[in-house]
Amino acid sequence: MSAIDTLFQNLRSENRKAFMPFVTAGDPDLDFTAAVLRHLAERGSSMFELGIPYSDPVADGPVIQASFSRALDKKIRLEKIFDMVSTVTPDVSAPIVSMLSYSIVYRRGLENYVKAAKAAGIAGAIVPDLPADESGELAEICRREDFSLVQLITPTTTPDRARQIADQTTGFIYYVSVTGITGERTELPPEIVDNVSWLREQTELPICIGFGISRPEHIRMLSPVADGLIVGSAIVRRIAEANSKPRQEVLDDVGNYVTELLSAL
Repeated sequence: MSAIDTLFQNLRSENRKAFMPFVTAGDPDLDFTAAVLRHLAERGSSMFELGIPYSDPVADGPVIQASFSRALDKKIRLEKIFDMVSTVTPDVSAPIVSMLSYSIVYRRGLENYVKAAKAAGIAGAIVPDLPADESGELAEICRREDFSLVQLITPTTTPDRARQIADQTTGFIYYVSVTGITGERTELPPEIVDNVSWLREQTELPICIGFGISRPEHIRMLSPVADGLIVGSAIVRRIAEANSKPRQEVLDDVGNYVTELLSAL
């Protein structure tokens, strides 16, 4: 079992749901990324999605795109990210999942990437630009290494393809709540609840919902049908203020925001 499998097994036994912040590695720098991971784990986050900066957006909205650009401008590289993670994971029980472009995995070598990420303490990968029907080789390596390969299902995914994606997924399914790119929304489509309820009947995998979630009312709406909820742009936007404000002030603000969302879970 991977660390993610163990997490969801424990959460289900306690009738609890996962809260998963998205954090960009290296914005404003890797030291602050490490501080955010530690602080949000202390606040009660169950798991983290760690964005690996890449020059071409993969369903990323403007807030996350901008954070990637800032990190790349500072020459943030994969090895340094792994080094940072390796200093955090001994102190943080919440699993960390890397979110990255397949080109990064491919350039490093599929098996080499998985082994290096796992050695750093990363528990899995989300690779949004790798189609499920082309993921067989990476999926096999991940299964062999107990490294979760999380795949995405969207509102436009057909039923047959949703089942195929679920068969290739380990760890949890990332259900995309809206069509389009990431970013904070005022309202979420009401059909999400029915869509996820249907998906739950097709698979025993945990289902985490992401994209657009930013308010306590979103959490209350989705938590009855989800195993976990992912919040990205709203957190990245607050972290970005560390480029101009005192870091402790920003850390407290992000932590208070996460506590507010957790209170609705």
